[in-house]
Amino acid sequence: MSAPSTTTYVLRGVLPYGTDAVDVVLADGVIAAIGAPGTVEVPESAREVRAEGHVLLPGLVDLHTHLREPGREDAETVFSGTRAAAAGGFTAVHAMANTTPTQDTAGVVEQVYRLGQEAGWVDVHPVGAVTVGLGGEKLAELGAMADSAARVRVFSDDGKCVHDPVLMRRALEYVKAFDGVVAQHAQEPRLTEGAQMNEGVVSAQIGLTGWPAVAEESIIARDVLLAEHVGSRLHVCHLSTAGSVEIIRWAKGRGIDVTAEVTPHHLVLTDDLARDYDPVFKVNPPLRTAKDVEAVRAGLADGTIDIVATDHAPHPVEDKDCEWSSAAFGMTGLETALSVVQQTMVDTGRMTWADVARVLSENPARIGRITGSQGRPVAVGEPANLTLVDPAATRAIEGRTQVTASDNTPFAGMELPGRVVATFLRGRATVLDGTVVDGTAIDAKSLEGATR
Repeated sequence: MSAPSTTTYVLRGVLPYGTDAVDVVLADGVIAAIGAPGTVEVPESAREVRAEGHVLLPGLVDLHTHLREPGREDAETVFSGTRAAAAGGFTAVHAMANTTPTQDTAGVVEQVYRLGQEAGWVDVHPVGAVTVGLGGEKLAELGAMADSAARVRVFSDDGKCVHDPVLMRRALEYVKAFDGVVAQHAQEPRLTEGAQMNEGVVSAQIGLTGWPAVAEESIIARDVLLAEHVGSRLHVCHLSTAGSVEIIRWAKGRGIDVTAEVTPHHLVLTDDLARDYDPVFKVNPPLRTAKDVEAVRAGLADGTIDIVATDHAPHPVEDKDCEWSSAAFGMTGLETALSVVQQTMVDTGRMTWADVARVLSENPARIGRITGSQGRPVAVGEPANLTLVDPAATRAIEGRTQVTASDNTPFAGMELPGRVVATFLRGRATVLDGTVVDGTAIDAKSLEGATR
């Protein structure tokens, strides 16, 4: 983890959680003071950031990021992916296990963990595989990964479903010993053989093999009952259908310890985008219907869905710039997630900025068991892991100008609201004036545009 910053900052006129304006002082890696504008004592050496009207949030936490390293450094590395995360306002990410080699041993998760420490842009928490090689046949070294330096608490075969109910039960039972959680990629494989997109009117019209909603819903229904049976924690990855929302709502009403996530792209994009056969819109689970989009928005607003997670899935050009059937599943999302949530949930009046902090910081940290350092309130004495966003700004998205090493964003050519102005990791600026900066040289920077 990066050391606390030796630079003191004063953020002028910021709006914590979108509320009344205050000045905030960051010193020695923590929030040192908060007070009405002009009333807090500020050291003469402090760097002043004028940020009137900007919303201050706890640093964002992503429970579902694909950093690709080791093995697919042509798509992303821990360094490039975590720089992209900082640009998007994140101060912590959970790195998914489908790397090469798979993150299914203590040695591999520790490698990813240390790469994150060396990069220093965000805290990297490796996700351990549930099964060896994601093969779905034998449990991986769950206990060894939990006891490793990486302290793994989230386990997932994401990209593949733990489809064997006996194996899933054993995993749910095993992780109870160290307060872990199994994060399930809900996809019944027999129902999705050869599937290319959502099964529905559009798939029938354009001739692509359909991916039925029940393939997701049947696994979720099975797994919430298994979690109830063994008294364990279950997390559902990238929920995407109206039926899935209803199952989670029913399970929570029954007292089952289940949490669920929705991706930014499932909050706004629909399967109509497949009509032009542009593989940038090919994703797993697939884009669904407008009815499903409305259902997941409602589920996020009422708390049925606990968090927004990016499922950031970078790919090299050759894996996406091809015919639809041959293209890889996945979209990037770290740099656009906050804007999409603002557009779909805040600007529509369905959520407040405090709600955004809950679903993009507090709840992900709680589910990932990292609340000691991340997802903390904006309060004096708390770690200075913070995100500063200008909600009045708009920006045109262009894949090749993003920080991530891949440009397979589904939002290219679109205009999105909101702009991350600054990100602080333990008081060190990783982003200033919307630009990722070299933290080792921050004191030498003039901070033009961010200060005056």
